[in-house]
Amino acid sequence: MKILNLYACLGGNRYKWSNVSDIQVTAVELDEELARIYKERFPEDNVIVGDAHQYLLDHYRDFDFIWSSPPCPTHSRARFWASKGGVHKPVFPDMKLYEEILFLDNYFDGKWVVENVVPFYKPLLNCRKLGRHLFWSNFNIPLIDVKDANIHTGTISEHESFHEVDLRSYKGNQRKLKIARNLVHYELGKHILISCLKSINSNQPNQKLLF
Repeated sequence: MKILNLYACLGGNRYKWSNVSDIQVTAVELDEELARIYKERFPEDNVIVGDAHQYLLDHYRDFDFIWSSPPCPTHSRARFWASKGGVHKPVFPDMKLYEEILFLDNYFDGKWVVENVVPFYKPLLNCRKLGRHLFWSNFNIPLIDVKDANIHTGTISEHESFHEVDLRSYKGNQRKLKIARNLVHYELGKHILISCLKSINSNQPNQKLLF
């Protein structure tokens, strides 16, 4: 199975995929330092440093399963509350999130999932909440109960231990704690890939915004 992992970060979603199936993963990450660490974690993957949004548009036909995790800050409740309190300047929500959902739902013939935070507004399209994230997909993802790292009070080392990553060598511009907090629970990543494979093996047709 050819998988495209967009906005790959450190591959929190991908961590347990090697235990699931024979896969070929292409990961796209804009931050060169995150891409470097991702490649160290998953040396068998094809890692591309670049714009995931554009890469999706140019290469979606080359894959069987696409996972996308577009940037979430402009949708998050935490930033919204901080903006209301004068800590941050209000900004327009980044609509690349919904651009990709609509694009995949209408143009892509394979299986896909888009992940993001629970937003400060009512989601514009139907989705499923798993753990502390929302998922849009064209295949059934059964509910699963997972215990995530403490998103609000956990330290960098606690998040690193939970996700089994090491950020000490990271030399980029992003805050290490933010990077660690944003990682998708690896059991969720595994659960979603298994659900995708089951839908394929059962010949389940692609469904329009299933949830």
